Amino acid sequence: MASSLSGMFSSQPPGPPPPMQPGAGPGLMSTPPGAKNPNSTLVDELEASFEACFASLVSQDYVNGTDQEEIRTGVEQCIQKFLDVARQTECFFLQKRLQLSVQKPEQVIKEDVTELRSELQRKEGLIQKHLAKLRNWQQVLEDINGQHKKPSEMPQGPLAFLEQASANIPAPMKQT
Repeated sequence: MASSLSGMFSSQPPGPPPPMQPGAGPGLMSTPPGAKNPNSTLVDELEASFEACFASLVSQDYVNGTDQEEIRTGVEQCIQKFLDVARQTECFFLQKRLQLSVQKPEQVIKEDVTELRSELQRKEGLIQKHLAKLRNWQQVLEDINGQHKKPSEMPQGPLAFLEQASANIPAPMKQT
């Protein structure tokens, strides 16, 4: 695995993708030779290790066990295996992303543009939400201020209104 990582970050183009096992779905890397199940994929291993983490936490052996160090060791081993498989899965997807960026750079740019557009839409929605709240609070302040003043005494402009509204707020009491 270390050799595939060093090739991934070198200036040389990436090598061919790892061989797919028969029956493995497209886009899923098969496990290395010598693994428990030769037809299982990294995703299958990730799922199994995730389930093993939960199983170790709710297992009757651990619930009824008295040796806390043994329980801790077993749980840590399950979590470490899950983290190892998660890193392998992440590495696989990073390698595929690198291959895609070399073979089809325009596709990566299109994806980036799409992500930026969706981010702009999300932020625009947040701005509109905050503006609506601001208008609501301005209306509340106008209603409160309108009850205390005659219409001819209303300040002109938003800054004058805020200054007038803040002048009506009592100063905090000093604690002795």
